[in-house]
Amino acid sequence: MKPSSTSAVTSKPASTLARPIARAVACAMALTVSQFALAHGDHKHGEAHEITDSDITVTTLAEGLVHPWGMAFLPNGDLLVTEREGGIQRLSKDGKLSGRLSNVPEVVAQNQGGMLDIAIDPDFASNNTIYFCYSKASEVEGKPGSSSSVAKAKLTDSGLENVDVIFSADSIVDNGFHFGCRLAFDAKKHLYITMGDRYKYMKEAQNTDNHFGKIVRINGDGSAVEDNPFIDGKAPEIFSYGHRNVQGVTIHPETGAVWAMEHGPKGGDEINILERGANYGWPVITYGVDYSGDIISDKTHMDGMKQPWLYWDPSIAPSGLTFYQGDMFKEWNGDILVGSLKFTHLRRIKVEDGKPEEQFEYVRDNHARIRDVEVGPGGAIYLLTDAPNGKVLKLTK
Repeated sequence: MKPSSTSAVTSKPASTLARPIARAVACAMALTVSQFALAHGDHKHGEAHEITDSDITVTTLAEGLVHPWGMAFLPNGDLLVTEREGGIQRLSKDGKLSGRLSNVPEVVAQNQGGMLDIAIDPDFASNNTIYFCYSKASEVEGKPGSSSSVAKAKLTDSGLENVDVIFSADSIVDNGFHFGCRLAFDAKKHLYITMGDRYKYMKEAQNTDNHFGKIVRINGDGSAVEDNPFIDGKAPEIFSYGHRNVQGVTIHPETGAVWAMEHGPKGGDEINILERGANYGWPVITYGVDYSGDIISDKTHMDGMKQPWLYWDPSIAPSGLTFYQGDMFKEWNGDILVGSLKFTHLRRIKVEDGKPEEQFEYVRDNHARIRDVEVGPGGAIYLLTDAPNGKVLKLTK
């Protein structure tokens, strides 16, 4: 999303149809959360001690990365990190950066575009295969542009081999906005790829004949999964639609459900639980407005369109999404971790009985835009800071 000057407020979905009432309810609910749950993690929940910033040690593992965007752990504990400008680096367990790997394809590093997310194959231990999503130079009807594309490659000690582009979105546009490009594998080894609406073409998010504003599901070779909901259509890879710019996707560690998080416009950032063939509403329904203040839609609900599990209004510009699972911060098991670009913090959403409860903010004093968040093999939390001199941060207790 583009920058917004509004303050951080959180809320759950309102239950009214009219936008003015919905937004009033949202603000009232948001104030309650803001007052009691967003004080640097200082809120006490019952009798248990709630972890605060004073309990957390922040260690800089690496710096000098150019707008790091995505990361993925290898089985041996090394970390692959992408740089939006076009690089992929390997960070060893002892904190040494490899330098940019060789044979990485060229990217269109324009505005939000470039080398974006990265993931390892579910069978990496036997095939050394990785996947990465990036903005690739393309053209439509003879006009140049770029599209979100996914390539797979074999990872070697020095670089990549056998680079193969397995998917390219047909949303080819000559701008640098709303690529999506987050990746996640489910238990069946299906790959989910998030696609943005490319900003100019928001209405196309409702058109299931193309990839604008969609989340797609493919096999590891790039083919569409056989039971995809629109398998006989022009865009058989589509799994869900009606999205704006999805900057986080993860798999629930217990249920296996796919969860996704997207940027709204000015307000209306969302977390959704994805369902096959479901319509998540953008831009027909939204809790946000245009950056100018103009109304995009006067509706927040409509039959046949899903409500978000949680939304933020005003926006926090969330990026990176994962569930915490580990022993280091065991009090957080099952909770959601997201990064906030706009308000420069790590945010934890407490989950109880499958519903969002209190929210907590951490590491705000670092004043760093948090682009991605992952949980490491030992339960430590890893963050990427989005800056020309970007860092890998490790949070321990």
